[in-house]
Amino acid sequence: MSTSQYETFLAHYPTYASTAAIDDLRSTSYSRIDRMGQIYLDYTGGGLYADSQIATEQKMLLDGVFGNPHSSNPTSQASTQRIESTRASILRFFNASPEEYVVIFTSNASGALKLVGESYPFDPGDHYMLTYDNHNSVNGIREFALAKGAEVTYVPVLPPRMRADDSRIDAMLDKVDHGKNKLFAYPAQSNFSAVQHPLDWIERAHARGWDVLLDVAAFAPTNKLDLSVFHPDFVPISFYKMFGYPTGVGALIARRAALAKLRRPWFAGGTITVVSVQEEKHYLADAPAAFEDGTLDYLNIPAVETGLDHLRSIGMELIHERVRCLTGWLLENILEIKHANGRPLIKIYGPIDTERRGGTIAMNFFDAGGAVIDHTYIEERANRVNISLRTGCFCNPGAGELALGITPSELTACFTRPNHEQRLTYDEFRLCIDGKASGAVRISVGLVSNFADVDAFLAFARSMVQ
Repeated sequence: MSTSQYETFLAHYPTYASTAAIDDLRSTSYSRIDRMGQIYLDYTGGGLYADSQIATEQKMLLDGVFGNPHSSNPTSQASTQRIESTRASILRFFNASPEEYVVIFTSNASGALKLVGESYPFDPGDHYMLTYDNHNSVNGIREFALAKGAEVTYVPVLPPRMRADDSRIDAMLDKVDHGKNKLFAYPAQSNFSAVQHPLDWIERAHARGWDVLLDVAAFAPTNKLDLSVFHPDFVPISFYKMFGYPTGVGALIARRAALAKLRRPWFAGGTITVVSVQEEKHYLADAPAAFEDGTLDYLNIPAVETGLDHLRSIGMELIHERVRCLTGWLLENILEIKHANGRPLIKIYGPIDTERRGGTIAMNFFDAGGAVIDHTYIEERANRVNISLRTGCFCNPGAGELALGITPSELTACFTRPNHEQRLTYDEFRLCIDGKASGAVRISVGLVSNFADVDAFLAFARSMVQ
């Protein structure tokens, strides 16, 4: 990294200097990144934990005795107290009123989404609407909807910037006026394109009788979500994406009024007050216990409160500004990289400025002749220089299909081949769209990213020029 490049960056993004406290934090509590020579650019895939988080949890485990919380003995009560303290901490972090919202612990955001999908009271004539750029765990809810006879509608996002037409959202919300249950799902930030969809869609949907599921998995790590201002009904979240540790704990933050609509298709240990084998009768407990199957991960859940305290100590506004500056610099410089014949090296899928977008950049590399370079080759080359990035469609097939120009006719021809009816591997799918990109390259900056990280990626990209 040259001093002149850094000075040019600061001239373009002077507010980056105000985030210097994060550089100090990286040198102390994240020093292993630089000590190991790692360039970590996969924050949308997973956050990184601080040394201090692990030290706090280690002390808790070494100094305490914690038992299964489904009891009233002393060690059980110790676990219960830590769990309830963490629930309260989550509500405070998102500024959610405990009278309006409840926190249900799950294994991750996907577990939270499955909980909504299997329990939402879809019936024939009801409706599930979602944007094209949802994560697969949101797409998967359509299977529950279809199985119960409800309709499913996708709202397109428009390449190349991958935003939805705002007026079309209103039109589609208005169009569906039948059915007593209507669920609208969208990401606050796409994990493919980093587009940040308007949060005012929530109240616009509510005004038309829709329940709203807001996926914040990619949004929450670098943006403040205030649930006293915006009131989605279901908010799935994976905490490891926010602060790295623990990796096996997620949550569904749900409005109590919407939660009352859900109908659980089964019961488990901990979810009932009374159950009888002889009478084949059971009574569900009140939320959140009714939705938390079996014994909670009572040794890891307290680490969520530690992680949230860590983010509070830094400040979400500071994290957001740092990510905005680094993302802006990347976007500007990526677009300037060209082959000797003037052809661009990289095509970006999504916004090319920092307005209403996060720190994720999806792209593909192209050779001097304009042909796409296989994304797996890019990943292999990046691995050689210790750059951690991600390739594929990032569990976001709708955005990938639209961004990469994969047509419905190509997909139909592929999926209806006799040997593809029951099984289709990724390599077989790539053969179906021969000549087109079947995936993309994704980099993402986050909590402790710095200028050296993005400069290293730009140097790597320039090494691909022909």
